[in-house]
Amino acid sequence: MQRRQSSETLKKPPQAHHKNQTDLSAWRKGRRTDPEKSVQSHQSPNDQENDSEQDSLEEALSYFGQVQDRVSLRKNNVLQKHLTTVESVALQRGLPPEGFDVLLKVALSGKLADTVNTRLLKSLVPASVIPETSVVSAVSWLCVSKCSDNIQLLFLRWLITMFDFIDHKEELHALYGFFFSFLQDEKMCPYVCHLLYLLTRKESVKPFRIRRLLDLQVKMGMQPHLQALLSLYKLFCPELVTITLPGKMKTYFKNSEGPWKAAINTVRRRNQANSPVFQTLVLGTAQPQSRKRKWNTQLMIPASSTNRNDLEEDREKNCVKLYSRDESFPVEQLQTFSQLLQNIHRLEFPSQMGSVLTNPLLLHYMNCIKDESVYLRLYYWMGQTLQEECTWCVADNSQYEEEFKDFLETVYKTECFLQEGFSSCEEFLYKSLPLWDGVCCRSQVLRLVSWIPLGTFSEMKSHLYDPLAQLFFTSSLYFKCSVIESLKELLQNWLNWHVIHLDSESDSQVHSLNTTLSGLVNTVAELIHFVGRISTVALRLENNHLFLLYFILDFYETVCDMYLRYNLPLLIMPPAGVFYPALLSMDSVNLNQLCYIMYRYRTNLVAAKENDLSKKKMLQFKFSSQTYQEYNQYLIAMVGCLWTSSAFQKDTHPQGLRMDDELLKKTAVKEVKTSFNIVNHPAMMGYAVRFLQQAWPDDTTFNFSLIKGRRWDWYLEYLYSQGLEGLKVFIESSINRVSQASRSKAENVQV
Repeated sequence: MQRRQSSETLKKPPQAHHKNQTDLSAWRKGRRTDPEKSVQSHQSPNDQENDSEQDSLEEALSYFGQVQDRVSLRKNNVLQKHLTTVESVALQRGLPPEGFDVLLKVALSGKLADTVNTRLLKSLVPASVIPETSVVSAVSWLCVSKCSDNIQLLFLRWLITMFDFIDHKEELHALYGFFFSFLQDEKMCPYVCHLLYLLTRKESVKPFRIRRLLDLQVKMGMQPHLQALLSLYKLFCPELVTITLPGKMKTYFKNSEGPWKAAINTVRRRNQANSPVFQTLVLGTAQPQSRKRKWNTQLMIPASSTNRNDLEEDREKNCVKLYSRDESFPVEQLQTFSQLLQNIHRLEFPSQMGSVLTNPLLLHYMNCIKDESVYLRLYYWMGQTLQEECTWCVADNSQYEEEFKDFLETVYKTECFLQEGFSSCEEFLYKSLPLWDGVCCRSQVLRLVSWIPLGTFSEMKSHLYDPLAQLFFTSSLYFKCSVIESLKELLQNWLNWHVIHLDSESDSQVHSLNTTLSGLVNTVAELIHFVGRISTVALRLENNHLFLLYFILDFYETVCDMYLRYNLPLLIMPPAGVFYPALLSMDSVNLNQLCYIMYRYRTNLVAAKENDLSKKKMLQFKFSSQTYQEYNQYLIAMVGCLWTSSAFQKDTHPQGLRMDDELLKKTAVKEVKTSFNIVNHPAMMGYAVRFLQQAWPDDTTFNFSLIKGRRWDWYLEYLYSQGLEGLKVFIESSINRVSQASRSKAENVQV
């Protein structure tokens, strides 16, 4: 970076530290100094150790602050001693704010060898915050070209990594043009773009900067870091950026935090355990955080422009300025919904987009104001975090499974709040599912699956269905149930999305809506067929387990009502491998649920038929005749089993119950034809026993043949009283005699 300017324009005069900023002794004790409290005469061994570290650090900072001429590390025991002290303290406890001005100045002034400067920059890990004045002063040294290109590059990486720890950002924003001028350096360009991405506001977008980026893109090619900045510019000012940019989210920037990541994690965990003041200082928040990992701290709202005590003292003084139309509203002051409504067009989101996930007011803002720049920033941050912190994709992250689990849970809750899935989560799932063992963060991953945005079948088959199927068939019963539940929620989210967009479309948009609807119908159909296939195999593997069957039928309870409830012209019957195990189930809950599903299928199919006959066009779609045929076959089987005792003779489905009389005789079962009616069905036999006990308390023979004629009707009423509503609506809608009697009874009640 060879750019010579007068450093006087960027250097700031030394400023006294803020009265609330920690000093070295407060850092040493892990609390603020209080002159009113007396000093204890007795110190513990830990206090003595802290005092020793404090004294050594003060000596080291004093030494580095007094360096005038170029000093060599070789055979310089004093320099080696103080350098080791800084490294040891920084990597274990972090440096106090006062140390950054001294160490940045000496590292970028060129007075020490690059080896020493590199070690110093890699040691700049904060215990709490980094003063903005120290960063601005350090940036001024880039003007005089005293340090090498490698040190300048390392400084930029450090600045990007520590961006969230800088206590203020206004002066850094003022240096936007200065940083932009260094894009011409090819080595520095990716990191300068990353820094500019963090600093960019709407007022930062200028035509000459867009032209410069386009020129660089012509020179360097379609580089991801240039695309990132151009994408952000285009979102702020679409009229200025007219070129077409890739719409698919990708990893724009390289990871810059390598040299500091482990140290940051160590310092955070240590300071959280030992220093109560640390929880107040980190990013200017007063809320405790669990195990301070980089993404986890970003889930808190930073006080990025001023300290909270300053805000309280200056609130009245700055009130007029703060609420003027030309000023942005500090997000850290947003406390109530009324404030959100009053300042919704003046909000400036924090640089740490992760803080949005835990702030309901900001999420309301995202719902109300479709600001694409906000979504782009959030998607970039989330994509980077998911990729770097995934515990089964990155070997070193296995110890942080609980933290990653909490993060995924937070992302899921945000998706539920916004009622839409994030494309960055979709990409993460598509990349990580083939590597997933189905155990780590199981609940969270499957919940995220339920919010995958609508896509093409070919993409979803290779990235979602195939990896899930491999895990599904080889995992436990409970995992199978969890997958079915997740896919049911995925289907419901797609259908809800369709209803919302259907209501928002006008008559003039019917053609485009039908085009979109065609893709939705195909994708939804493939999802239902996929669930049907894996459900059939799973029931065989698990011996028709009742628990699994319940979740499968719950899925089809959504499928059977898609036409009337969600205005989707699609109905798909469950496969025979699901229907017949449910019909012959040993559990009355599953049988009752199947009856309700068949009743809703009938209601939807009748409505569709009436629509077709009355020539009321519903989005120009018609059901396949195969759907009606399958329903009729299933209906014959159910009525034959539960009512007429003729399923073995009249079931016409290729995989149905039809058997020859000779084969039935070989079973040696008495009254084999009535084995599955509502009296003798294994799922209903308990009700029949209790009915006989109440009707004939003295009869202990339990003669089921007594339930016939009028007693059959009494038995039906008894079943209805036991909460079998599914059975009730199915029988009343599908059995002519019962249906007529029910209508007659209803008319008598009305009269």
